[in-house]
Amino acid sequence: MHTPFIPAVYPVPYVPATEDQIKAVMDRMLGFLTTNEPVRVVDLDTRQPVTDLTKLPPNPGLDPTDYPLMGYEWGVTYSGMLLAADVLKDTRYRDYVTERMAALAAVRARQSERAVDLTKPPRPPRSALRYMVTPRNMEDCGSICHAMIEAARQGLLVEQLRPCIVAFIHFISKTQFRLSDGTLARPNPLPHSLWLDDLYMSVPALAQMGAMTGDRSYFDDATKQVKQFAARMFVPEHGLFMHGWAEEMDPHPAFHWARANGWAIAAMAELLSVLPEDHPNRAAVLKIYQAEARGLAACQDKTGLWHQLLDRNDTYLETSSSALFVFAIARGVNRGWLNANTYGPMLSLGWNAIAQQVDAQGQVENVCVGTGMGFDPEYYAYRPISLWAAHGYGPVLLAGSEMINFRRGVGARTHIGLGGVQAYTPPAK
Repeated sequence: MHTPFIPAVYPVPYVPATEDQIKAVMDRMLGFLTTNEPVRVVDLDTRQPVTDLTKLPPNPGLDPTDYPLMGYEWGVTYSGMLLAADVLKDTRYRDYVTERMAALAAVRARQSERAVDLTKPPRPPRSALRYMVTPRNMEDCGSICHAMIEAARQGLLVEQLRPCIVAFIHFISKTQFRLSDGTLARPNPLPHSLWLDDLYMSVPALAQMGAMTGDRSYFDDATKQVKQFAARMFVPEHGLFMHGWAEEMDPHPAFHWARANGWAIAAMAELLSVLPEDHPNRAAVLKIYQAEARGLAACQDKTGLWHQLLDRNDTYLETSSSALFVFAIARGVNRGWLNANTYGPMLSLGWNAIAQQVDAQGQVENVCVGTGMGFDPEYYAYRPISLWAAHGYGPVLLAGSEMINFRRGVGARTHIGLGGVQAYTPPAK
C-alpha cells in the first residue's frame, strides 16, 4: 500500500519569490515613506515653513518626523533607495533621496555659518542638525556620509553634498577616538571600547571615498578596521562576532547580537564591492566575510529569520538583522564571493520571511529599537521591538534589490527540485 501524498504546511511561503513579488514589497515601502515621511524645512525661530532652499532664514531646521531623516538609520535607507533606483530603473527611489539630501545639505550649510553652542539643547530636539555640523561620534555622520558619496558618484547634488562629505570623512578619518593601533573606538561604556556597529558607521564611507577619489589610503584604513575588529571580536568556533569589546575586560563576554553582526557583514560587502582586486588586504577581508556568512547560515531559524541573539533560539526573531544578512550574502553570491548553490536556498527562505514582516501599508514589523552595549543575555533578549524603530527600512530595500539581482543572474534557475528549493548554477564552460 502506497503512502498517500501529504503536502507540507509551511508557516512562511516556500516557493522562491519572483522579481515582481519582491518589487511589490519595495514599492509598498516607498509609498509609505514618501507619504508619511515628508521633508519640511522650517524657520526654527518663527516655526514658519520654508519652501525655497535658496532663501533660507538664519536658523533653519527640519520639522520632526516619525523617523530621523538625518539619523544613521536613514543613511542606510538612502543607500537602499539608491540601490533600488539603480536595480529597478525607477526614478521615484532616486527622487526620494534627492529631495531629502538637498534639504539636509542646504540646512547644514546654513547652520554651519552659525556659532553652534553644543552646551544648549537643540530647538526642537535635533531639528537644527547640530550633530551633522559638529558630529559627536560616527553614528552622527558615518552612514549618511556613505550614502552621500554614493549619491555624488551617481551624479546627484555633487556640489551641494561636497562640504558634507568632506566634513564627515574628516571626522571619521581624523577626529574619531581610536585605540593606540588605530582601531576606531569609543570611550564608553568603558574607556577603550569597540562597538561592532561602528564597522558600518565607518568602513562603507571610507571605501566609497577611496573609490571616488582614487586615494588608496582610505582603502587601507577600511581594511585595517575590518581586520583589527575581527582580531578582537570574531569568535571562530561560532562563526559570529560579539557585539562589544572593551580593553579593560578579560576574559570578555561574547553576546552575538544579530543587528551588530548584520552591520559587520554588510560593511564588508560594501567594502569588497569597491575594493581593488590587487589590494593587499582584500584576501583577508574576504576570508572574514566568508567565515561570517557560514556562521550566519548555520543559525538561520526554520522560519527564515534570525534570532535577536543569534545562538539563543529562545530570543525573538528580528527583521532588520535578517534583512542585513540577506543583503550582504546575496551581494556575495551575485559578485561570486559565495557559492550560489550553497546559499541560494537560504536567501530564498530569508527573503520570503522578511517580506512577511512588511505590512499592508509598507511599515516594517518586528524591528529591535536602538541598542547599547550590554554584558548579560537579558539585556539583549528583552530589548523592545517597535513599529517605529527606523532600522528596518534601509536593510529591507538593500535585501530586496540584491534579491532581484540574484533572480536575474546566478539565481535565475532557482526552483523546487526533489521537493526542496535549489539554486542550481551550471558550471562555467
